[in-house]
Amino acid sequence: MLTLGSDSPVEDMSPFLGIYSAITRLSIDGTSPKGPDGFFPEQRISRLDALRGYTINPAYASFMEKEVGSIEPGKKADYVVVDRDLMTVEPKELLNVKVLTTVMDGVVVFG
Repeated sequence: MLTLGSDSPVEDMSPFLGIYSAITRLSIDGTSPKGPDGFFPEQRISRLDALRGYTINPAYASFMEKEVGSIEPGKKADYVVVDRDLMTVEPKELLNVKVLTTVMDGVVVFG
């Protein structure tokens, strides 16, 4: 089980940038020390695995999977609404994702 996150404040804390890096193995400027195929390209993961790495997997790793980490009846409604489909956009588009709405425990706190 892979959990993802940032080394904030060293790295940007945006999960969208982390997903981009996980699926491309490139830095946000599109480069890598190993060339255009990415840093150790064989270590790329799927978009679904990257999304899980920021949602349900960390919830499981912190023993909170029955409370958070996915949208299901009985769980806290913690989610964001974004301006594009993370599963289908070109990888570079992940660098420009905008959050339209943030909901925490069922309450809109942004947007």
